[in-house]
Amino acid sequence: MPTEVALLESHALRAERMGRVDALDKIKSLVMLPDGIHVRTEDVARYFEVSTEVVKKVTQRHRAELEGNGLRRLRGSDLHVFHRDMLSLWKGNEGPSYPQAATQLTLYTRRTVLNVAMLLRDSDIARCVRTYLLDAEEELRVAYASLDRRVSHVEGCLAGVGRALQELGPVLGRMSYRLDVLDRKLDLTHQIVGAISVRLTDVAQDIGRLDARLDDVARRVEGLDHRRSG
Repeated sequence: MPTEVALLESHALRAERMGRVDALDKIKSLVMLPDGIHVRTEDVARYFEVSTEVVKKVTQRHRAELEGNGLRRLRGSDLHVFHRDMLSLWKGNEGPSYPQAATQLTLYTRRTVLNVAMLLRDSDIARCVRTYLLDAEEELRVAYASLDRRVSHVEGCLAGVGRALQELGPVLGRMSYRLDVLDRKLDLTHQIVGAISVRLTDVAQDIGRLDARLDDVARRVEGLDHRRSG
């Protein structure tokens, strides 16, 4: 895990955390200009509870990095248009009138202010922002580690299931073969039972014919007896 000193000294480490602008409001409310996008040097100084000169010095030393994260300096017509837009947005709002810079105006975005928080050494607010960033990263790292362990456990369980299925395969194969044999035996049994049924039908017919012959013999014997007695 990076330390606060490493964050202060490493441009690469700061760049990795530039998306965490939510850290600013976690520590203290950042009051924006009427456009909801920009703040001035004095607003940044007020947020970090330092002088404007401290903010200006940090800005001068790290201008290229800060410009890469939204720092702008307005002059001339750009400044005039910006003032006009701010005055238009300010109308109807209570509070002091919108202050206008005479010749130039330096503007910061939330991303720029976060960048300043990772550069400003002599501010308790900036230090709290850095601590929040590092703690949040550590919490995220711990959460990822826990998730990784859980995924590894699931993978281990799935591996065990895979081995069990591999072992179960031959058993299922043998059961399938035995069921096929049983099916063939049942088919043969059905054939035998069918043949027996046909044979029993023939026997019943033979018995019927035998009964008819016996009845005929009995009638003949009775006829002989009548002739003898007569």
